[in-house]
Amino acid sequence: MSSSLRILLKPDSSAYVLLSMNRIDRLSAILIHLQTKKYVTADELAQRFELSKRTVYRDILALEEAGIPLGAEPGKGYFIVDGFHLPPVMFTKDEASALLTAGKMVEKLTDQSVNKHFQSAMYKIKSVLPDVDKQYLEDLQSNIEVFYSLKSDFSNNYISEIQSAMVHKRLITIDYQSISKDEETCNRVLEPMGLCFYSLGWHLIAYCQLRNDYRDFRVDRIKQLKILDQTFKRRQNLTVKEYFYNLTQANTEFKEICLRFDKSAALQIQTIKYYYGFIDEELNGSTVDMTFITNDMKYMARWLLMYADGFEIVSPDELRILMREKISALKNHFL
Repeated sequence: MSSSLRILLKPDSSAYVLLSMNRIDRLSAILIHLQTKKYVTADELAQRFELSKRTVYRDILALEEAGIPLGAEPGKGYFIVDGFHLPPVMFTKDEASALLTAGKMVEKLTDQSVNKHFQSAMYKIKSVLPDVDKQYLEDLQSNIEVFYSLKSDFSNNYISEIQSAMVHKRLITIDYQSISKDEETCNRVLEPMGLCFYSLGWHLIAYCQLRNDYRDFRVDRIKQLKILDQTFKRRQNLTVKEYFYNLTQANTEFKEICLRFDKSAALQIQTIKYYYGFIDEELNGSTVDMTFITNDMKYMARWLLMYADGFEIVSPDELRILMREKISALKNHFL
């Protein structure tokens, strides 16, 4: 039970008598969730805690009866009234262990601008843990490793700056090294929309004022970045996931590919698949259906020749035709 509920739900309180321990744990978790955002909807609480909305309403009422000053705004959700301060939240050993594991990923899969802030947060978390849990994390620290690094010749520390520019809707200017134009560097003014990690790299999705359209920029190819004073208004209220979905539907340069691998072939490509636009997979009995997006069907066909009869093409037909042509050309060449 959280310290806030221990204080607010006194043993002689009628609310305390009516609540089971399981429900008190849930109320404590709901109270923590309410502190994470300005507004929290009943739908969000119902989904996270696997409750009916009727139960959510009862739990919110129980918190109010326990003395938590909650407000509600139509169309936005519940909120904790300004000025009310709750006691510090304690982390369990398992929660702290999960954060330690995440820290190993952050260290290898983000740049220094993000890593230093995460490490600072971890020190604060460790400082409030009981001594026995501190020792537990200390013993765990050296036994978890992620053997991967994003470091390259053009590594930088711009992810935190990009995040700030996105949230505050500030224009940025970048010097970008293009991989498709003989490594030349160009300057662009961008309206940053989102960050995403795919094909083993971080990508900035932004509206380019030079091209008058959204473009995809690899963050490790940004040589210089500056946040400008000018603000912008989002042209489309899209998430990154929605952007990529719309891209595959509307942009003929990008096409969606669905491949069905047998399990042994699927295991062989667990790492390399990210280089070829992998976005999703679904286990289907003895096979694995994988979805990719690509703007170069011939490139995909050349890669897939390595896996012979270990897969089949679900869609599109264009890829099937390309594979037949390449197999025929190989046969003619070697025979």
